[in-house]
Amino acid sequence: MPDRKPLDTKPVLDLIASIEADLQRLKAMLEVPPEVFDPANPHNKAADGKLTPEGVECCYRMFDEGQSRYSVARAMKISFAAATHRFNAWRKAGGAKRKMALMG
Repeated sequence: MPDRKPLDTKPVLDLIASIEADLQRLKAMLEVPPEVFDPANPHNKAADGKLTPEGVECCYRMFDEGQSRYSVARAMKISFAAATHRFNAWRKAGGAKRKMALMG
């Protein structure tokens, strides 16, 4: 048998280390705590008293958590009818499986 040249493992080990570092970075990105939303935030309502896009998303996130229309109405200081309207729109958008909007 001919003599075999030993395999240089350094490039392979460097690649593994690089992949592990990338995986750790991705894992850290996924562990970011979810955005905190505040039903009492004044940015949830416009000057005319209607919900802003942030206010609508806040309602939807409360529905995502399983809160009732009554509890959403009280927390958001909106009527039960408005909460029911938002609940129906939330269900139509896919409910808890809908694509969440960014809150800012």
